[in-house]
Amino acid sequence: MKINEVSKMYDITADTLRYYERIGLIPTVNRNESGIRDYTETDCNWVNFAKCMRAAGISVESLIEYVALFQQGDKTRAARKEILIEERAKLLERMEQMQETLDKLNYKIDNYYKCVEFEDSKLK
Repeated sequence: MKINEVSKMYDITADTLRYYERIGLIPTVNRNESGIRDYTETDCNWVNFAKCMRAAGISVESLIEYVALFQQGDKTRAARKEILIEERAKLLERMEQMQETLDKLNYKIDNYYKCVEFEDSKLK
């Protein structure tokens, strides 16, 4: 699959895909005899993984380290697992913070509804 197809499939620019590959966020994509990137299903899975992890706020550095370890083979499984465990803990913490913020927003919004209802009742 060509880079433009992958770009459309995952809603990521071709420049971003090239950047991801250049910095090691995804493994190197094979090229055809003309030198054009030829994405396989495995490559697409890496793109999807990177996009998903970045959307969740996982650090670029952690993902680059994870990919580098993956490319070294099975002997790095424990280290890769540790990266994922650490990133999961950070994500859970961010989710708790976001839930607290959401609770505060809901509280404030509810108060506005109460104020509007009170104002409406005064007009009657």
